Amino acid sequence: MRSWQRRMVLLLLLLLLAAGILAAGVYLGQQQAYSRMGIDPQRYRAMAEALPEAQAYIEELKRQLAAADIRHEVDRASLELVRQDLAHQQEQLAELAEGLRFYRSLMAPGDIAQGFSLRGIELVPRDTPGRYAYRIVVQQEARKHDTVRGDLQVYVQGIEGGESLRYELAEITADLESNQIPLRFRYFQAIEGELDLPEGFQPQTIDVEAKLSSPRKLVIEQRYPWQVLDKFTHVGK
Repeated sequence: MRSWQRRMVLLLLLLLLAAGILAAGVYLGQQQAYSRMGIDPQRYRAMAEALPEAQAYIEELKRQLAAADIRHEVDRASLELVRQDLAHQQEQLAELAEGLRFYRSLMAPGDIAQGFSLRGIELVPRDTPGRYAYRIVVQQEARKHDTVRGDLQVYVQGIEGGESLRYELAEITADLESNQIPLRFRYFQAIEGELDLPEGFQPQTIDVEAKLSSPRKLVIEQRYPWQVLDKFTHVGK
């Protein structure tokens, strides 16, 4: 073997020896590090091998949790829709029952003095401040329903500028030409429209006066407090 070949073989042997010494040093260093930290190398390697599977399992749990949250939200929304629908149905039943009581009352026996009545005035606010929709229902409660004729007058009493003031309904609504509202009905009559309160006027009461001319003369006066409702009742519709 030539001298340069011997030198190459010797160099390779030295490199292999150095690599072995380096690997042994790394291994011994890891073992010493594991020993100082109280870590079992075999257990550490097993944990390192199990880590990807654990991470994949965690991601799957996150996906299942997200799906469960979506299902819960859908169930909650469905339950809310059912609750709202039930509340709406109950409200409709209450309105129908109210209307039924109203129509039954029209069939109650009695003469015109006992049977004619005012149901007051209903007020529902509109979007514009000081503007209200109104409805007045007059009815006849009798076994024999003759045609009622007469007129109705409505006044809104309140305070304006520190003084008591009264407005005719015809003065604050565009739906009436006169404050004498004609009445002509056998069972009931509803007077409806919208009114605009003058700026600075604070309503307190509503005075209603009905003057009947047929089938007998009769005058009925009622005073009602100013009360605002969320919506009209089912009566008189």
